[in-house]
Amino acid sequence: MAAIAPVTPPILRAALRSKGANGHAAFVPQVRKLVFEYCEVRHSSGPLRNYLLDNVEKLAARNPHVEIVVKQRPQRQPIVRGFYMNDRTKVIGLNKYDEATLKDKVQLLLDSSGAKIKSLKRRTVESRTESPRGIWSGLHVHEPFKI
Repeated sequence: MAAIAPVTPPILRAALRSKGANGHAAFVPQVRKLVFEYCEVRHSSGPLRNYLLDNVEKLAARNPHVEIVVKQRPQRQPIVRGFYMNDRTKVIGLNKYDEATLKDKVQLLLDSSGAKIKSLKRRTVESRTESPRGIWSGLHVHEPFKI
């Protein structure tokens, strides 16, 4: 009598794909949309027009997760708006920058998280232990302070 080989379940093609997940192994960029707004006739929009002609297709190819929109903004200064996953926007005016600096500013928006800027100078003091005297309150004093 011949031995029967164990039957293994077939491996389907869909099971071979990796699943996207948020975590330490995956990175989800926070920027979802960039809007470039410029004027066709103003001199201050010249560097942005040149940047868009030379680099917008490369920028879109490098960042397929970002929607890139180019709009005309007649008689206004050129700007770029970044829209983020947390429903915040960041706007950078581009009227005084050359093409090299424009590239840095666009990269700044691409790398940014969209979170509010927090001051690092005056952080609140947080203690792990409670104060030995407790929290002082003027309501718990027997005699109010007289000037």
